[in-house]
Amino acid sequence: MIDPQELARALAAPGRVAMPFTDALHAPGKELVLNAYRAAGHRPDKPVVFVQHGMGRNGDEYRDFWIEAADRHGLLILAPTFANTTHPGAETYNNGGVLDDAGAVTPAEGWAYHVPARVFAALRAGGVTQRRQAFLFGHSAGSQYAHRMASLTDRSPFCAIGCGNAGWYSLPTLDRRFPEGLGGIGLTDADVEAWLAYPLLILAGDADVETAGASLPSNPEAIAQGPHRFARAHNFLRFAREEAARRGVPCHWRIEVVPGIGHDGNAMSKVCAAIWFEGRMPDAERMAALAGKVAL
Repeated sequence: MIDPQELARALAAPGRVAMPFTDALHAPGKELVLNAYRAAGHRPDKPVVFVQHGMGRNGDEYRDFWIEAADRHGLLILAPTFANTTHPGAETYNNGGVLDDAGAVTPAEGWAYHVPARVFAALRAGGVTQRRQAFLFGHSAGSQYAHRMASLTDRSPFCAIGCGNAGWYSLPTLDRRFPEGLGGIGLTDADVEAWLAYPLLILAGDADVETAGASLPSNPEAIAQGPHRFARAHNFLRFAREEAARRGVPCHWRIEVVPGIGHDGNAMSKVCAAIWFEGRMPDAERMAALAGKVAL
C-alpha cells in the first residue's frame, strides 16, 4: 500500500515531485508515478486537486498545466500516472480494468479507479492535508477515467469532479453493458440514481469537433454518441437528463461550453481551475489567449 509517511516526506517542500509508488490492491508489483506540485502557499487546510492525464500518459505535463492555478490559490496538485508499459491500452486505464480479456468482471478492489482515493487517504494519514475531500479533473482519456470512476466507485472522497473533452462516455443506464452503459457489473438502480444526483461538471470545447483521428474513439458505441467529442458531451448530458426524468429523480449534472477551445488539456485545465477557484469562466481576453488568438 501507499506509505503515508513516505508520501509526506516527498511532498514536504514546495515544487515539483515525481514519486514512484505501488498500490498492492490495484496492481501488485506494477509501478505508478505520482507527479505532484505543492505550491509555496499550500497548507494542510488548502485544496487538493487530482488531475488525470490523457492517452499520452503524460501526468507530468498535466500536473504542470495546473501550476499557475496552484500558485494563485495555494493548491496541492496530484497527477497519478499510469504508464503504457504497466497499463497498456484503454481497457486498463480509461476503462479501469473492470473487465478482463474474456469480458468477465474483475474484483472491484483491483480497479484502477480506486487509486486517487487511496492516495488521498494516505495524504490524510500522513498529515499532508486536513481536507475531507479533494477535487478531481480528467481530460480526454482522463475524462473517460474520471467519469467512469465516479459512476462505479465511492464518490465521497471528492467534493467536485470535472470531465473535459472525453472521447466517449458510459451512459447512466443498466440497459447497456459496461463500458457503453453501466449494466452487467453489479450496479443497482439506486447506484444509477445516486450517480445522476452527483453535481458532475462536463467541460466541452466547442472547437473539439474532429470527426476522425487516432485519438478519437471510433467503435460503434462511440460513433452512436455523436460525430465528435463536442457532440458526444451534449449527448451524454441529454441522455442523463432523459434517464433521470424517466426515473422521476433529479439530475444535477451540468455542462460548460468552452468557446474557441479544441482538444487542449492545458486550456481545459485552466478553465476548470477558474470555475472551481474563481467561481467563473475566464474572461474573453483570457479565453482568446488560451485559444491561441492573442499572446499570453
